[in-house]
Amino acid sequence: MALPGNKLSPSQIGDSVTMIYTDSAQLKVIMKATRMLLFSKNVKEPLTILPKGLFVTFFDEDEKISATLKANYGLRYDLTKRMEAKYAVEVINRNGEKLETEKLIWDENTKKIYTDAFVKITTAKEIIMGNGMESNQDFTKYEIKKVTGLIQLKNDEI
Repeated sequence: MALPGNKLSPSQIGDSVTMIYTDSAQLKVIMKATRMLLFSKNVKEPLTILPKGLFVTFFDEDEKISATLKANYGLRYDLTKRMEAKYAVEVINRNGEKLETEKLIWDENTKKIYTDAFVKITTAKEIIMGNGMESNQDFTKYEIKKVTGLIQLKNDEI
């Protein structure tokens, strides 16, 4: 598979891949992908394409799951440590709050996720829609740049 408009071929191809990221022997992230294409030759920056989607699990300091991210397509730039997740992107944090968007960037250096695209955030009490969002990678502290809609959810006890 070549990049659009290019005649490049991947230097490595992997199927059913699991990548584990640690820091000082502490588990930080597990990323799973059905297919992974690595491009390291004849490119400005080595990159990894995940054409059949990805599932990322983030862990906190106690190695407990803090958030998950899934998308139908992924692109990771190896030197800048930046990943673009695209198409049906969904992030769920430990509180069950869900972010839905079509494009999300995860900066591994700053440990932030952000987008300029339309976002929908569903919490236990409300649905917030807007354009643009920035958050920590655990999706526990987030800010929507331009709120376009807010729906209060009614939680009646029976």
